[in-house]
Amino acid sequence: MIVGDTRTDEADHGKAKSNVADAIVKDPDVACLVGIWSYNGPAIRDALKDAGKLGKIKVVCFDEEPGTLDGIKDGSISATIVQHPYLFGKEAVEMMAKYIRGDKTVVPADKLKIIPTRIITSSNLGEFQATLAKERS
Repeated sequence: MIVGDTRTDEADHGKAKSNVADAIVKDPDVACLVGIWSYNGPAIRDALKDAGKLGKIKVVCFDEEPGTLDGIKDGSISATIVQHPYLFGKEAVEMMAKYIRGDKTVVPADKLKIIPTRIITSSNLGEFQATLAKERS
């Protein structure tokens, strides 16, 4: 594997999209694009659509932005890696409440509380969306 280019966008969504457009012109043989911020999935998808390259370049993202999930559904995005935002928030609030009430044992010795991540692809997208809908209701 060769990493051809790394680009930043300073949280500018338009720049995120233009970075993709520039990258695929600079390297027409690019095989995969990776977006690490939630808004990168839709930006990559939009740039590839504009360039007529949807489905021709693999895309892997992070987070469950609706545009990213739409891309997984239509096949333009291969996968996204998601945290479990509701469990993350629930665990944080519960741990803080216990800690404030004096239970210092809720803080692990290594100071880390790992909330599992999941890889979402077309094969488990429906189940993931059903879980999200249930948690949001």
